[in-house]
Amino acid sequence: MASQARSSDPVFSEQASLPGFSLSGDPSAERLLSADLPALFRPFAPAGATPSDWWPEFEGFLAGPVAQHLQGFLSQRLQQQAVIFPPNPLRAFELTPREAVRVVILGQDPYHGEGQAEGLAFSVSPGVRPPPSLQNILKELRRDGLLSGLPRSGSLLAWAQQGVLLLNTCLTVEAGRPASHAGQGWEALTDAVVRTLGQGERPLVFMLWGAHAQSKRPLINAQRHLILQANHPSPLSANRPPRPFVGCGHFSMAKTWLAQRGESVGALFQWA
Repeated sequence: MASQARSSDPVFSEQASLPGFSLSGDPSAERLLSADLPALFRPFAPAGATPSDWWPEFEGFLAGPVAQHLQGFLSQRLQQQAVIFPPNPLRAFELTPREAVRVVILGQDPYHGEGQAEGLAFSVSPGVRPPPSLQNILKELRRDGLLSGLPRSGSLLAWAQQGVLLLNTCLTVEAGRPASHAGQGWEALTDAVVRTLGQGERPLVFMLWGAHAQSKRPLINAQRHLILQANHPSPLSANRPPRPFVGCGHFSMAKTWLAQRGESVGALFQWA
Protein backbone atom coordinates (compact mmCIF):
# COMPACT_ATOMS: atom_id res chain seq x y z
CA MET A 1 0.00 0.00 0.00
CA ALA A 2 1.11 3.56 -0.61
CA SER A 3 0.96 4.43 3.09
CA GLN A 4 3.31 1.73 4.34
CA ALA A 5 6.35 2.69 6.38
CA ARG A 6 9.55 3.73 4.70
CA SER A 7 12.49 1.43 4.37
CA SER A 8 15.29 2.15 6.81
CA ASP A 9 17.52 2.67 3.78
CA PRO A 10 17.02 6.30 2.65
CA VAL A 11 16.90 5.56 -1.07
CA PHE A 12 14.45 8.34 -1.94
CA SER A 13 14.31 11.99 -1.03
CA GLU A 14 12.03 13.11 1.77
CA GLN A 15 9.73 14.79 -0.74
CA ALA A 16 9.12 11.48 -2.49
CA SER A 17 8.36 9.64 0.75
CA LEU A 18 5.16 11.58 1.37
CA PRO A 19 2.04 9.49 0.77
CA GLY A 20 -0.01 10.61 -2.23
CA PHE A 21 -3.25 8.73 -2.63
CA SER A 22 -5.07 10.88 -5.17
CA LEU A 23 -2.83 13.32 -6.93
CA SER A 24 -5.74 14.88 -8.81
CA GLY A 25 -7.83 15.42 -5.68
CA ASP A 26 -10.48 13.15 -7.22
CA PRO A 27 -10.17 9.49 -6.14
CA SER A 28 -12.17 8.35 -9.19
CA ALA A 29 -9.43 9.73 -11.46
CA GLU A 30 -7.01 7.11 -10.09
CA ARG A 31 -9.05 4.05 -11.05
CA LEU A 32 -10.58 2.39 -14.11
CA LEU A 33 -14.11 3.72 -14.70
CA SER A 34 -15.24 1.87 -17.83
CA ALA A 35 -15.05 -1.67 -19.18
CA ASP A 36 -15.55 -0.48 -22.77
CA LEU A 37 -12.43 -2.00 -24.32
CA PRO A 38 -13.09 -0.78 -27.90
CA ALA A 39 -13.31 2.79 -26.55
CA LEU A 40 -10.08 2.29 -24.59
CA PHE A 41 -8.21 1.13 -27.70
CA ARG A 42 -9.90 3.40 -30.27
CA PRO A 43 -7.44 6.33 -29.99
CA PHE A 44 -4.65 4.01 -31.23
CA ALA A 45 -6.44 3.15 -34.49
CA PRO A 46 -5.20 4.66 -37.79
CA ALA A 47 -8.10 7.13 -37.74
CA GLY A 48 -7.91 7.67 -33.98
CA ALA A 49 -6.72 10.66 -31.98
CA THR A 50 -3.26 9.17 -31.42
CA PRO A 51 -2.55 6.56 -34.15
CA SER A 52 -0.05 3.97 -32.97
CA ASP A 53 2.21 1.34 -34.51
CA TRP A 54 0.87 -1.00 -31.81
CA TRP A 55 -2.50 -1.09 -33.61
CA PRO A 56 -1.99 -4.46 -35.39
CA GLU A 57 -1.53 -6.16 -32.00
CA PHE A 58 -4.50 -4.28 -30.53
CA GLU A 59 -6.75 -4.99 -33.50
CA GLY A 60 -5.97 -8.70 -33.42
CA PHE A 61 -6.66 -8.85 -29.69
CA LEU A 62 -9.99 -7.00 -29.95
CA ALA A 63 -11.20 -9.31 -32.72
CA GLY A 64 -10.86 -12.43 -30.59
CA PRO A 65 -13.07 -14.05 -27.95
CA VAL A 66 -10.56 -13.40 -25.17
CA ALA A 67 -11.19 -9.64 -25.39
CA GLN A 68 -14.94 -10.24 -25.16
CA HIS A 69 -14.40 -12.32 -22.04
CA LEU A 70 -12.16 -9.66 -20.52
CA GLN A 71 -14.69 -6.92 -21.21
CA GLY A 72 -17.43 -8.98 -19.59
CA PHE A 73 -15.25 -9.68 -16.57
CA LEU A 74 -14.30 -6.01 -16.10
CA SER A 75 -17.91 -4.92 -16.55
CA GLN A 76 -19.09 -7.41 -13.94
CA ARG A 77 -16.45 -6.39 -11.43
CA LEU A 78 -17.22 -2.69 -11.88
CA GLN A 79 -20.92 -3.39 -11.41
CA GLN A 80 -19.99 -5.16 -8.19
CA GLN A 81 -18.22 -1.95 -7.04
CA ALA A 82 -14.70 -3.33 -7.38
CA VAL A 83 -11.99 -0.65 -7.41
CA ILE A 84 -9.74 -1.37 -10.39
CA PHE A 85 -6.33 0.12 -11.13
CA PRO A 86 -4.84 1.79 -13.13
CA PRO A 87 -7.11 4.39 -14.78
CA ASN A 88 -5.33 3.88 -18.14
CA PRO A 89 -4.03 0.32 -18.58
CA LEU A 90 -2.52 1.17 -21.99
CA ARG A 91 -0.30 4.06 -20.93
CA ALA A 92 2.94 2.17 -21.59
CA PHE A 93 1.98 1.89 -25.26
CA GLU A 94 1.16 5.60 -25.46
CA LEU A 95 4.61 6.55 -24.18
CA THR A 96 6.71 3.90 -25.92
CA PRO A 97 5.91 3.29 -29.60
CA ARG A 98 6.83 -0.11 -30.96
CA GLU A 99 9.56 1.29 -33.21
CA ALA A 100 11.16 3.06 -30.22
CA VAL A 101 11.48 -0.02 -27.98
CA ARG A 102 15.03 -0.97 -26.98
CA VAL A 103 14.36 -2.70 -23.65
CA VAL A 104 11.32 -4.58 -22.36
CA ILE A 105 10.93 -4.82 -18.58
CA LEU A 106 8.22 -7.35 -17.84
CA GLY A 107 6.56 -7.69 -14.46
CA GLN A 108 3.41 -9.33 -13.11
CA ASP A 109 0.49 -6.95 -12.56
CA PRO A 110 -0.02 -3.32 -11.47
CA TYR A 111 0.38 -2.07 -7.91
CA HIS A 112 -2.80 -2.74 -5.94
CA GLY A 113 -2.57 0.19 -3.49
CA GLU A 114 -4.66 3.33 -3.83
CA GLY A 115 -2.97 5.94 -6.01
CA GLN A 116 0.02 3.78 -6.95
CA ALA A 117 -0.51 2.19 -10.37
CA GLU A 118 -0.11 4.59 -13.30
CA GLY A 119 -0.01 2.27 -16.30
CA LEU A 120 3.79 1.81 -16.32
CA ALA A 121 5.15 -1.33 -14.69
CA PHE A 122 6.92 -0.57 -11.38
CA SER A 123 6.50 3.23 -11.74
CA VAL A 124 4.53 5.59 -9.48
CA SER A 125 3.65 9.23 -9.98
CA PRO A 126 5.70 11.98 -8.29
CA GLY A 127 4.45 12.43 -4.74
CA VAL A 128 3.55 8.76 -4.25
CA ARG A 129 5.70 6.79 -1.84
CA PRO A 130 7.72 4.24 -3.85
CA PRO A 131 6.62 0.67 -3.07
CA PRO A 132 9.20 -1.89 -1.91
CA SER A 133 9.64 -3.43 -5.38
CA LEU A 134 10.57 -0.05 -6.79
CA GLN A 135 12.95 0.61 -3.92
CA ASN A 136 14.71 -2.67 -4.69
CA ILE A 137 15.03 -1.62 -8.34
CA LEU A 138 16.66 1.61 -7.26
CA LYS A 139 19.02 -0.21 -4.91
CA GLU A 140 20.04 -2.52 -7.75
CA LEU A 141 20.69 0.46 -10.02
CA ARG A 142 22.94 1.93 -7.35
CA ARG A 143 24.73 -1.39 -6.76
CA ASP A 144 25.15 -1.67 -10.53
CA GLY A 145 26.94 1.69 -10.61
CA LEU A 146 24.23 3.51 -12.56
CA LEU A 147 22.82 5.77 -9.85
CA SER A 148 24.13 8.18 -7.26
CA GLY A 149 22.21 10.52 -4.99
CA LEU A 150 18.56 10.35 -4.00
CA PRO A 151 15.86 10.47 -6.71
CA ARG A 152 13.09 12.97 -6.06
CA SER A 153 10.33 10.58 -7.12
CA GLY A 154 9.51 7.04 -8.11
CA SER A 155 8.43 7.99 -11.63
CA LEU A 156 9.91 5.95 -14.48
CA LEU A 157 8.39 8.20 -17.12
CA ALA A 158 11.86 9.07 -18.43
CA TRP A 159 12.58 5.38 -18.99
CA ALA A 160 9.42 4.97 -21.07
CA GLN A 161 10.48 7.96 -23.16
CA GLN A 162 13.95 6.39 -23.65
CA GLY A 163 12.49 3.26 -25.25
CA VAL A 164 12.01 1.09 -22.17
CA LEU A 165 8.64 -0.65 -22.46
CA LEU A 166 7.42 -0.98 -18.85
CA LEU A 167 4.92 -3.78 -19.22
CA ASN A 168 3.10 -6.12 -16.87
CA THR A 169 1.79 -9.49 -18.05
CA CYS A 170 -1.65 -8.46 -16.71
CA LEU A 171 -2.71 -4.81 -17.11
CA THR A 172 -5.33 -4.33 -14.38
CA VAL A 173 -5.76 -5.31 -10.73
CA GLU A 174 -8.23 -4.73 -7.90
CA ALA A 175 -7.51 -2.73 -4.78
CA GLY A 176 -5.77 -4.87 -2.18
CA ARG A 177 -5.97 -8.01 -4.31
CA PRO A 178 -2.72 -8.81 -6.15
CA ALA A 179 -3.11 -11.02 -9.24
CA SER A 180 -6.90 -10.62 -9.02
CA HIS A 181 -7.20 -10.16 -12.81
CA ALA A 182 -4.65 -12.80 -13.80
CA GLY A 183 -5.98 -15.24 -16.38
CA GLN A 184 -8.88 -13.03 -17.44
CA GLY A 185 -7.53 -12.06 -20.86
CA TRP A 186 -4.84 -9.40 -20.69
CA GLU A 187 -2.16 -12.07 -21.09
CA ALA A 188 -3.32 -12.70 -24.68
CA LEU A 189 -2.53 -9.08 -25.52
CA THR A 190 0.81 -9.01 -23.77
CA ASP A 191 1.68 -12.34 -25.42
CA ALA A 192 1.03 -10.72 -28.81
CA VAL A 193 3.17 -7.72 -27.91
CA VAL A 194 6.09 -9.81 -26.65
CA ARG A 195 5.82 -12.15 -29.64
CA THR A 196 5.97 -9.24 -32.11
CA LEU A 197 9.00 -7.75 -30.39
CA GLY A 198 10.63 -11.08 -29.68
CA GLN A 199 10.47 -12.19 -33.32
CA GLY A 200 11.51 -8.80 -34.69
CA GLU A 201 14.79 -8.06 -36.44
CA ARG A 202 16.03 -5.26 -34.17
CA PRO A 203 18.07 -6.64 -31.24
CA LEU A 204 16.31 -5.90 -27.95
CA VAL A 205 16.87 -6.60 -24.27
CA PHE A 206 14.13 -8.46 -22.40
CA MET A 207 14.21 -8.36 -18.59
CA LEU A 208 11.85 -11.04 -17.30
CA TRP A 209 11.26 -10.56 -13.58
CA GLY A 210 9.28 -13.30 -11.86
CA ALA A 211 7.54 -16.47 -13.01
CA HIS A 212 4.69 -14.67 -14.79
CA ALA A 213 7.15 -12.73 -16.94
CA GLN A 214 9.39 -15.73 -17.54
CA SER A 215 6.44 -17.73 -18.90
CA LYS A 216 6.77 -15.56 -22.02
CA ARG A 217 10.35 -16.56 -22.76
CA PRO A 218 9.32 -19.05 -25.51
CA LEU A 219 7.90 -16.10 -27.48
CA ILE A 220 11.35 -14.50 -27.79
CA ASN A 221 14.08 -15.42 -30.28
CA ALA A 222 17.02 -15.97 -27.96
CA GLN A 223 19.46 -16.02 -30.90
CA ARG A 224 18.67 -12.41 -31.75
CA HIS A 225 17.77 -10.80 -28.42
CA LEU A 226 19.28 -10.65 -24.94
CA ILE A 227 17.04 -12.36 -22.36
CA LEU A 228 17.77 -11.57 -18.71
CA GLN A 229 15.85 -13.44 -16.00
CA ALA A 230 15.59 -12.87 -12.25
CA ASN A 231 13.10 -13.15 -9.45
CA HIS A 232 10.53 -10.40 -9.11
CA PRO A 233 11.98 -7.41 -7.18
CA SER A 234 9.33 -7.78 -4.49
CA PRO A 235 10.86 -8.21 -1.00
CA LEU A 236 9.17 -11.64 -0.94
CA SER A 237 11.45 -12.92 -3.69
CA ALA A 238 14.20 -10.37 -4.46
CA ASN A 239 16.89 -12.27 -2.50
CA ARG A 240 15.67 -15.80 -3.10
CA PRO A 241 17.70 -18.31 -5.14
CA PRO A 242 18.24 -19.51 -7.78
CA ARG A 243 17.92 -16.13 -9.57
CA PRO A 244 17.79 -13.35 -6.95
CA PHE A 245 16.94 -9.92 -8.26
CA VAL A 246 19.37 -8.26 -5.87
CA GLY A 247 22.77 -8.45 -7.52
CA CYS A 248 21.43 -9.51 -10.94
CA GLY A 249 23.30 -6.75 -12.80
CA HIS A 250 20.63 -6.52 -15.48
CA PHE A 251 20.91 -2.78 -16.04
CA SER A 252 24.64 -2.67 -16.74
CA MET A 253 24.46 -5.84 -18.82
CA ALA A 254 21.70 -4.32 -20.94
CA LYS A 255 23.63 -1.11 -21.53
CA THR A 256 26.82 -2.97 -22.46
CA TRP A 257 25.01 -5.32 -24.85
CA LEU A 258 23.12 -2.50 -26.59
CA ALA A 259 26.24 -0.35 -26.86
CA GLN A 260 28.08 -3.23 -28.53
CA ARG A 261 25.35 -3.17 -31.19
CA GLY A 262 25.66 0.51 -31.89
CA GLU A 263 22.89 1.85 -29.66
CA SER A 264 23.33 5.16 -27.85
CA VAL A 265 22.92 4.26 -24.18
CA GLY A 266 24.29 7.29 -22.32
CA ALA A 267 20.94 8.33 -20.85
CA LEU A 268 19.42 4.86 -20.59
CA PHE A 269 18.05 4.06 -17.10
CA GLN A 270 18.65 7.57 -15.82
CA TRP A 271 16.28 8.28 -12.93
CA ALA A 272 14.74 11.74 -12.74
